[in-house]
Amino acid sequence: MPSISRDEVAHLARLARLAVTEAELDLFAGQLDQIVQAVAQVGQVADQDIPPTSHAVPLTNVFRRDLVRPGLTQQQALAAAPAAEDGRFRVPRILGEEA
Repeated sequence: MPSISRDEVAHLARLARLAVTEAELDLFAGQLDQIVQAVAQVGQVADQDIPPTSHAVPLTNVFRRDLVRPGLTQQQALAAAPAAEDGRFRVPRILGEEA
């Protein structure tokens, strides 16, 4: 016997504002019951001897050492810019234009 009834499927359909036919109620009840059974089987697999994990394979992030190095000066950065104004990059205006 399915653990999810036609009435429960109809109730869920009403909550989700879905139009469901009588034939679909039977179909969805069976499908939802299979899903619930599959989830229950997964719950049975977990055992007390198995610790919870976030990944199947242990992961270690490898980062290079963070070294402070001198960066570009404002003049050096703007030297290769196609356009500069008041010590900043000048770019074409895009606000207010139609797409």
